[in-house]
Amino acid sequence: MAKKIVSDLELKDKKVLVRADFNVPMKDGEITNDNRIVEALPTIKYIIEQDGIPVIFSHLGKVKTEEDKEKLSLQPVARRLAELLGTEVGFTNVTRGEKLEASIQNLTPGDVFLVENTRFEDVDGKKESKNDPELGKYWASLGDVFVNDAFGTAHREHASNVGIAAHLDSAAGFLMEKEIKFIGGVVENPERPFVAILGGAKVSDKIGVIENLLKVADKVLIGGGMAYTFLKAQGKEIGQSLLEEDKIDLAKDLLARGEGKIVLPVDAKVTKEFSNDGEIKELSVDEIPADEQALDIGPKTVELFEEQLKGAKTVVWNGPMGVFEMSNFAKGTIGVCEAIANLEDATTIIGGGDSAAAAMELGFADKFTHISTGGGASLEYLEGKELPGIKSISDK
Repeated sequence: MAKKIVSDLELKDKKVLVRADFNVPMKDGEITNDNRIVEALPTIKYIIEQDGIPVIFSHLGKVKTEEDKEKLSLQPVARRLAELLGTEVGFTNVTRGEKLEASIQNLTPGDVFLVENTRFEDVDGKKESKNDPELGKYWASLGDVFVNDAFGTAHREHASNVGIAAHLDSAAGFLMEKEIKFIGGVVENPERPFVAILGGAKVSDKIGVIENLLKVADKVLIGGGMAYTFLKAQGKEIGQSLLEEDKIDLAKDLLARGEGKIVLPVDAKVTKEFSNDGEIKELSVDEIPADEQALDIGPKTVELFEEQLKGAKTVVWNGPMGVFEMSNFAKGTIGVCEAIANLEDATTIIGGGDSAAAAMELGFADKFTHISTGGGASLEYLEGKELPGIKSISDK
């Protein structure tokens, strides 16, 4: 069933509660990457243009103690949002009470307001994270309609998404709409050929994704640390490379089920120590010495993956191909990123997390059709799970 979008709602003169994802990286009270704020702007601007009054909720980090509150206020986000919108953004340092209610009551069209970090409610009994029904009902009472634009928390059942949606007519924001269209579309009805590329450290993090993608993808290319558990399952010597011993049988099972679909690395960059400065060899995956470890896919694997991507109409990439934080082991991730970015006539999607960060760092962000803003949420969506944050949005 299609979900309501913000453009389906009557917004004029209404206080529009917006769940955004402003969980941005911070250092010494300063925002180090404002991408999540930028991504929320289209929805917020649309509400303002329709003479609605955005009242925005978001979490920031994990708040467990009173000391955490001092470090994790959304005040710096309010300042940055004001700069990006070119207008004042009202803010209170509380999540409930008379001060908050009075501030919201006095808002008029043209105003924008940001509520303090929703997870301040977690200090005394995890009310936000456990979707306390009284809290969801209270927050809902502060507005007229609800717009959920926080895909990053769509896999969580919190008071600020599912809780508010239980009491108000609700819709997806434009960012959430994109996530439903692209990530949801891949799982339900991809244009073929459909190639999935999975990396990252552990098989255990991606079991559900691999199982689901084996059903829907035409090819599943596996790199990163997780590839070595699969290579071990084929009986290869992987030396000191990352291995999940307890997942070898599962990897064997997946290889059997995905015969002809799963493509593994054929070479690797191998070294004795986990360091950027040691001696590096490029070796076939059949030649990894017992006392060395593979930290990146090799150039022949990049070529193999490029070949597998030719002609693809839909591509999803989640997870780096090696330890890309170290420059000498970043080439595999860069190569795969370039190969996807240079595809023509293909819908190319990055499923959040480290691969999204890599694409942005490498300057390829605008070459992809869609970069998901939710790491955990996009993984669960790719597993084919129903996400509570999306489920709770009103149907059209």
